[in-house]
Amino acid sequence: MRCPFCANEDSQVKDSRPTEDNSAIRRRRQCASCGARFTTFERVQLREVTVIKSGDRREAFERSKLEQSVSLACRKRNISQERIDQLVSGIQRQVETAGDPEIPSSRIGELVMDGLRQIDSVAYIRFASVYRDFSEARDFEEFASTVQEAAKDGGK
Repeated sequence: MRCPFCANEDSQVKDSRPTEDNSAIRRRRQCASCGARFTTFERVQLREVTVIKSGDRREAFERSKLEQSVSLACRKRNISQERIDQLVSGIQRQVETAGDPEIPSSRIGELVMDGLRQIDSVAYIRFASVYRDFSEARDFEEFASTVQEAAKDGGK
């Protein structure tokens, strides 16, 4: 594993343990060259999945991009990092077990929206504003009113 500080490729594992949700192994490492310590995570990857973006562009599925989008939507909300990790792991599992080596980015967006809807309405609206490309305040108002109606109806 390459050291993020000096780029040396020799490091030693000092501690290894599962994450709280048992979806990854957390490894504490120390660089043999500079002595710096850093953490790595080892996750199971069931298959390589390609994301079909707009304009038929294709790129490899990256958990980190999904994690960043969800974290941004949940920023300054009372949502634990553990809950965000559970959501991201669940979406990643769905994407990898779908059986298809390619998935449209719109499908991933819908999975994120479904997950955020159950966690926090503000995070859900934040994500939707980017995902659905809201262009004016009226778009927020209309979407927020549908969220509010769904909450009144018991989330149906």
